[in-house]
Amino acid sequence: MSYAFPDSSFVSQELENHIRRVHSIAKNAITEGKYIVFGTGSTQLLSAAVFALSMNLSSPAKIVAQAPYYPTYRAQTDFFQTAWFGFQGDASVLKNTSGDGAELIEFVTSPNNPDAQLRNGVLQGPHVKAIYDHAYYWPHYTAIPAPADEDLMIFTISKLTGHAGSRFGWALVKDKQVYENMIQYIQIAELGTSKDTQLRALQLLKAIHGQKIFHFAYKTMIDKWEKLSEIVSRSNRFTIQEIPPLFCNFFEEVRGPSPAYAWLKCEREEDSNCSAVLRAAKIIGREGSLFESDDRYVRLSLLRSQDDFDLLLRRLNDLISKEKGAQTI
Repeated sequence: MSYAFPDSSFVSQELENHIRRVHSIAKNAITEGKYIVFGTGSTQLLSAAVFALSMNLSSPAKIVAQAPYYPTYRAQTDFFQTAWFGFQGDASVLKNTSGDGAELIEFVTSPNNPDAQLRNGVLQGPHVKAIYDHAYYWPHYTAIPAPADEDLMIFTISKLTGHAGSRFGWALVKDKQVYENMIQYIQIAELGTSKDTQLRALQLLKAIHGQKIFHFAYKTMIDKWEKLSEIVSRSNRFTIQEIPPLFCNFFEEVRGPSPAYAWLKCEREEDSNCSAVLRAAKIIGREGSLFESDDRYVRLSLLRSQDDFDLLLRRLNDLISKEKGAQTI
């Protein structure tokens, strides 16, 4: 098996066609007028996008993201740092200084990881470029107010079908030069995306015949969220983020939240390390400081097997039931 397909391309045209088809079913992104770049998961594409946008700039780019943000943005940018770019930190700090001529690249995660909020870019101006990470912008994780139509959008099959270990993602890119820069990065780094991986992704996307998978996944996720919310609502010690109901373009109605993560906060003054509080109850989450937030926050994943999730509910219920005045299930 060679590196390339018969047309000498590293990209399966059939797979590209199915990606466009699935987006049209989900109603979550406009693919018309966009080039598609394949990568080893969204992680590689995030790095490729930073390189593509920072090439040939008049000055080194400052990479930013609004806190709390996905920790890989900082870790990966710092690791691959070159004379072209460097990680600057929280985008909100630069909100009123974006017109000073600095070249800025902002990661915009929508829905956000860890708190599942729908976001737009914080920074504006001629020197600002944005990379929209839409890993969770699917109907089973969030309402789809409108199909996304940004200049550079990144998706991953791990959050669409759950096959994270297949390591496949794609970017929708409007600008041809940015697209070619990203392709160059992928080809130098990996000599293209594995044909085996592309074949597996193709079979997965072929299995999505209509809207059924999204209805099933939404029912699964909203059931988890409602059960977790009910337990936390009885606590004076813990809270989770509020996500307002929104009209969804996919379901064509107002729908409730069904996020991938709960952004849990310890409200007591003495619980400054919320992760330690939960670990004492045998509950493992990711501490807030990883996301450039306060350690009073912990991210709890709802993307676990049903057995794991049920165990989380039991242990959280046991912890909350020990509060004075709390009622058990």
